[in-house]
Amino acid sequence: MPDESSAGLFERSVHKLLAFVDAPVTAFKEKFVDPIQSKNKLYYYHRRYRRVPTIDECAVSDAVCIFEANEQYRRDKHVDDEILAILRQRRLECEHYHGHDAGKYCKKVTEDYLESEGNWFAKYGDLGGTVDVRKAYMKQKHRMLWERRHGPVGTGMKTRKLSDSD
Repeated sequence: MPDESSAGLFERSVHKLLAFVDAPVTAFKEKFVDPIQSKNKLYYYHRRYRRVPTIDECAVSDAVCIFEANEQYRRDKHVDDEILAILRQRRLECEHYHGHDAGKYCKKVTEDYLESEGNWFAKYGDLGGTVDVRKAYMKQKHRMLWERRHGPVGTGMKTRKLSDSD
């Protein structure tokens, strides 16, 4: 068995050797690499697109504006799809974790998911496989007209009351 003094001597010599090798590398990094990197900070997590005019702001004959609005709509739909998938996954994990008590403990998660699902369907539902910003805009317009005439969708049609003079 080696005694403690020789083990301590070995550890100290290895430590000094590593410090001898590491000191120039660390000095170079701190003096040259870090200042250059601090000037040119790049973040790689996601790309940010500028918001473009929506379809209602585009002229009828402006094909470039309509194309940009369509691409913006597709990006927004993709983001909304991912948000809905995350909320769905949270609900499923909560229900799986709590089992029979899921109704008690997962109420807020389930309500958030159902509300988001309804909002997603109001915006993107029944548009078919080929999603186009014009179709979505027409859907929104028809929904607004319906709500003006009959109240919120899903509450039934208002019936006109006949006046006494009719």
